[in-house]
Amino acid sequence: MTVLSLPEGDLADPGPAPSDADPLGLKAAALSYIEERHWDILPGASVIRADGAWRCSCGNNACPALGSHPAHRDWNKQITAQPSRVHGWWDENPDAAILLPTGRTFDVIDVPEQAGCLALARLERSGAALGPVSATPTRRLHFFVLPGTKKKIPEMLMRAGWGRAQLDLVCHGEKDFVVAPPSRMGTGGQVQWARPPGESNRWLPEAAELIPTLAYACGRERY
Repeated sequence: MTVLSLPEGDLADPGPAPSDADPLGLKAAALSYIEERHWDILPGASVIRADGAWRCSCGNNACPALGSHPAHRDWNKQITAQPSRVHGWWDENPDAAILLPTGRTFDVIDVPEQAGCLALARLERSGAALGPVSATPTRRLHFFVLPGTKKKIPEMLMRAGWGRAQLDLVCHGEKDFVVAPPSRMGTGGQVQWARPPGESNRWLPEAAELIPTLAYACGRERY
C-alpha cells in the first residue's frame, strides 16, 4: 500500500478544535467554511458503528458510499450558507459529513493520490498558484479551482497533449459535490487538508495553470 507523502509539510491542518458537543469538530468546520470562506455547505450522511461493523446512516446495509453522500434526497434544496441551519443540523447529527457543492464557488479536480502528490510537488517547485487541496482516505487528492472548469477540461487536456489518453482525472462541477475535512469516509478515516484554505490561497487558480502538470502526473502513473 502506498503511503501518502506530501511535499513540504504535514498532511493536514487539524482544523477547529473538537469539543464534547462537537467531538469530531464537524460543526465548527462547517461554520468556518461558511463564515471564513463564504462557501456553501450541504449536510451529508454519517458513518456509524453497529453490530461490530461500520454502516451508513442512510440505512442501506450495502451503501457503496458510507458517509459520502447527501443526507437528503432533495439535496440541492438543502445547500445553505446559514450558520443557524448548521447549528441545527450538526447539533442533532454531530457525526454527519460536511459536503461542499461544486460548480458554485469552485470546481474540484480529482486525481489519484500518487499522481496528485507528484503534481503538487512540481507545482509548488514552479511557484504555481494553488488553491486548497484535500486528501481523502480513498487515496484521492482534490485540487480546488475556479468554477466552470468541468466544461473546459476536454479542451485543456487536448491542448496539453492528453486529449486521447484515458486518464484517471475527474472534475466535479455543477450539480456535484465533494466531501470536506474532517468528515469520515467509509472505514478508512477522515478527509484531511493537504493544503488548507487560508489567506494565501483565498483566490483560486485557473484550472489551465494546473492541468498540464496534473495530466502529466496521471499519465505517468498510467503508463
